[in-house]
Amino acid sequence: MKIPYERRKSLYGYGFIALWLVGTILWFLKPMVESLCYCFMDNGSLKPEVGGMNKEWLPLADWGWIANFKYAFATDPSYKQKLLEVLKDTALTTPMILVFSLFIAVILNQEFKGRGFARAIFFLPVIIATGPVYNIINGDIASTGADSGAQFSTLFQTDIVDELLEFLGVMNISDSLSEIINTVTTDIFGLVWSSGIQILIFLAALQNIPPSAKEAASMEGATAWEYFWKITLPYVSPMILANFIYTVIDSFTATDNGVMSRVLEKQLEWDYGYAAAMAWSYFAIVMIVVGIITVIINKFIFYEVE
Repeated sequence: MKIPYERRKSLYGYGFIALWLVGTILWFLKPMVESLCYCFMDNGSLKPEVGGMNKEWLPLADWGWIANFKYAFATDPSYKQKLLEVLKDTALTTPMILVFSLFIAVILNQEFKGRGFARAIFFLPVIIATGPVYNIINGDIASTGADSGAQFSTLFQTDIVDELLEFLGVMNISDSLSEIINTVTTDIFGLVWSSGIQILIFLAALQNIPPSAKEAASMEGATAWEYFWKITLPYVSPMILANFIYTVIDSFTATDNGVMSRVLEKQLEWDYGYAAAMAWSYFAIVMIVVGIITVIINKFIFYEVE
C-alpha cells in the first residue's frame, strides 16, 4: 500500500510519541480521574483491599456528595489556615521574584568579564534544586538521613535585615508590617534559589530585542532609564506573564508549602477522600487565581505586530 510522504511523516511522529501517550494515559490521566472520583466517595470506606480499593459513593441526597469538601473547609482547622498562608506568601514573594529576575537578567545581558560564569552561578540552583540539597541548605538536615550539618546551613541564613529592623525598633511598629518585611527580606537565599528559570526566560527575551530599537533610541538621545521603560520593558512584557504563571504554579505546587503538606499528611493517614477533596479544591483555587491575574496582566502586555 502506497502512503503519501506527508502521511508517512505524520505516522513517524505518532509512533515516536506512542510510548509517551500510553504512559500519560495510564499513569497520569487515569490516576487523575480516579482521584477526582475519590472526592465523592465515602472516606471511611475508601481503603485499600485485595485487588484494588474499596469504593463507596456518597449519597446524592441533602448534598451528601460534597461531604469531603465540607470537611476540608468547615471541619478541618488546618486546611483553611494553611491555604490563606500560602496565598499570602505567594502574593508577597511572586512580585519580588519577578522584579529580582528581571533586574539580574538586565545585568547579565550586559558585556562584562566573567559574564558566562555569572550566568552559570544564577542558573546553578535549577540544576541542583533537589529535595535533599535544598533541605540541607535550609537546615532540615534530619530529613536527609544525615546526623549533622547545622554549621553548613548557617552559611545560608540571611536574617540580618530582620535583626537590624528589630534592633532599630521598626519591627514593633505594626505586627502586619513586620510580618510583611520579615517575609520579603528574611529568605533572600530562597528568593535567589527560586529565580533561575525566570532569569533565563527574561535573558532570552532581552536578547531578542532588535538592534534597530536600541539604535533608534540612541539616535533620539534616550537615557538608560528611558530605554528601559520605553524599549526593554515593553519587549519583555510577554515574558512577565509567562514568568508570573510559572512562579505562581511553582510556589503553589511546592511540596514544602502548608497546603501540600496537609494533603500528603491526610493521604498517609489513608484518608484518601479528604485528601483528594483538599487537593482538587486547591487546584481549582490556583487556576482561578492564575486566570484572574492573567486577564489583568494581559491588558498591560505589549505584543509586537508585524
